[in-house]
Amino acid sequence: MTEAIDKEAALPKVDAAEEHRRMRWASRRGMLELDLILGPFVDRHYANLGADDRRCFRLLMECQDQELFGWFLGKEQPQDPDLRKIVDRVLDAQRAAVSDR
Repeated sequence: MTEAIDKEAALPKVDAAEEHRRMRWASRRGMLELDLILGPFVDRHYANLGADDRRCFRLLMECQDQELFGWFLGKEQPQDPDLRKIVDRVLDAQRAAVSDR
């Protein structure tokens, strides 16, 4: 995790709109099931996340689709507590969106 934080510190700062566009692009995965979970989360919630949750989401976008698929289907959980926290947050948002229909 320290390596990811150090790597991120070296990145140039971008404005909020550009960061949102980047995360929207990153949320477009190779699996439709992931697109249907991650895209709406970015659209509805990413801009309102705190700095730490945005960092965790960026780390999440670096994970492999198969890992994400297992996590979002509840078959597995991330070992990293930060990733587990953001996965739970995405799943909570997904459940809330479904119950609002």
